[in-house]
Amino acid sequence: MSATGQVVGFVGAGKMGEPMVGRLVGAGFSVQVYARRPEVRERLAAAGAVPVDSVAAVAGEADIVISCLFSDAQLLEVATGPDGLMANAKAGTVVVSHTTGTVSTLVNLMAEFPDGPVLVDAPVSGGAHDIAAGKLTVLLGGPDDAVARAQPVLAAYADPVITTGGLGTALNLKLINNVLFASNAQLVAGAVELAKNLGVPETSLFAALEHCSGGSRAATYVQSAGGVQNFGKVVAPFMRKDVAACIEAAADRGVELGQLRTVAETGPLDLS
Repeated sequence: MSATGQVVGFVGAGKMGEPMVGRLVGAGFSVQVYARRPEVRERLAAAGAVPVDSVAAVAGEADIVISCLFSDAQLLEVATGPDGLMANAKAGTVVVSHTTGTVSTLVNLMAEFPDGPVLVDAPVSGGAHDIAAGKLTVLLGGPDDAVARAQPVLAAYADPVITTGGLGTALNLKLINNVLFASNAQLVAGAVELAKNLGVPETSLFAALEHCSGGSRAATYVQSAGGVQNFGKVVAPFMRKDVAACIEAAADRGVELGQLRTVAETGPLDLS
């Protein structure tokens, strides 16, 4: 029995997932984890987790299951079927999905397994270094009781955990944030072009924006990347994926992104 009395199952111990497992073990949880690669299983075992041989084994013993997977396709691969999470988890289990995917995927899973576990959506903001410091931002949506059970577990590596409402609200909020950030970045890139045309040095622009009302987190990120060109090389591929995901999710709900999509897709950065 763990110090907390809870067994946490974990699927998706990759770049983000592996440090999550380490933080969970450090917080006193008994963590059973499924990982395909032998070297990952060895590292996780050395860290105090218990490697198991299948997704079904992860699901069957856990009070909370955390899934840290890249896409809806990967989530469906481990969640569905007779050997998947949904068929093997106990009825009272809470399954936490960190995947930034579509709400319809989660709703369909719940409908397909009405007597199965309860799903909550928990998209994240931050990187592996934030997880290691216990400072990952997690948005959390779902039924109140399931959210209340998941929160103290996620607190092992997340601060803040921001509750957003019912199932799907966290995903929708994450996608809104992503397209808003993309739009802000496009506006910053446009401001840099305007400054150049007006004879204002880029360094002066960013120095002023740190204190003026036009400043933004996007401007800070562009500055720390060394300017628009470097920012575009490093960040644009990820932002492009985020914008596409937001467009897909909005279309899935029959919603138009309006001005946010226009700005995100038509600014100086290639995000379309």
